[in-house]
Amino acid sequence: MTYAIIGTGAIGGFYGAKLARSGRDVHFLLHRDYDFVKANGLRVESCDGSFILNPVQAYCDTQQMPKADVVLVGLKSTNEHLLKELLPPVLKEDTVVVLIQNGIGLEPDVQEWFPQLQLVAGLAFIFSSKTEPGHINHQCYGSINLGNYSCRNEKLFSSILADFIEAGIDAQSVEYHEARWRKAVWNMPFNGMTVALHTKTDLLLKNPSTRQLIREQMMEVVGASRALGISGIDELFIEKMIDMTDHMVPYSPSMRLDYDFHRPMEIDYLYTRPIAEAKKVGFHMTKLEMLEQELRFLNNHNI
Repeated sequence: MTYAIIGTGAIGGFYGAKLARSGRDVHFLLHRDYDFVKANGLRVESCDGSFILNPVQAYCDTQQMPKADVVLVGLKSTNEHLLKELLPPVLKEDTVVVLIQNGIGLEPDVQEWFPQLQLVAGLAFIFSSKTEPGHINHQCYGSINLGNYSCRNEKLFSSILADFIEAGIDAQSVEYHEARWRKAVWNMPFNGMTVALHTKTDLLLKNPSTRQLIREQMMEVVGASRALGISGIDELFIEKMIDMTDHMVPYSPSMRLDYDFHRPMEIDYLYTRPIAEAKKVGFHMTKLEMLEQELRFLNNHNI
């Protein structure tokens, strides 16, 4: 199968490089570091074993890329609108697009733009960053869950899953709605709180006050998911997420890095959309609503 990576950042670059290293035909769309990667390759510094992918099938325009069986989208959701122009050149009639992005409401929006497109949600549980040209720093974890949103070709969906696994990636199929909200349980508290308090994940949990606030924010996400009819997320999952974060390296989530580098933060899909979805069924995430407003203030004064 032919893969196209739209957004060769910390996430898309990592999974794309792993797939290419395992022998898959992978084509990468790059922007600022296109010339560097074309000349030097893509370096993946990883807790699971570092490597350099060189040469890289790199492009700076999707018009130059081949049609793909599978497109992995690793764009920041702040650039979601760009998919209207970026996707058509690489699409075939039965192409599957995997949105490896954070937030709620991504698939419905893309489906509205491309009604016949086959969409899959990619929920990455990975701590990875890209702060230098062509250099991905994978600190820990690395699994990915695939939630079928509108993929009609079950055989192709299974083949994608198999390719990830054969590339050494821990991947599994999950129920779409539950998976998106499970990811939000961690993302909504930690992304925003590391920005609002200018800190990292470890210090948030070492302080009793912020540790309690993180737990309460997680409970709001669980409460919202239950109000929306999702029953598979409970308090035990919250404790699992807190314990996991206790044992991982001190980490600056993607939103904190965006803030530090004066880039727009992914507030709409990470906060505004899930908060709005919960309100539709009468559930208010009051603490996270406050955090959203704080983030909008910081975002407006940081760009």
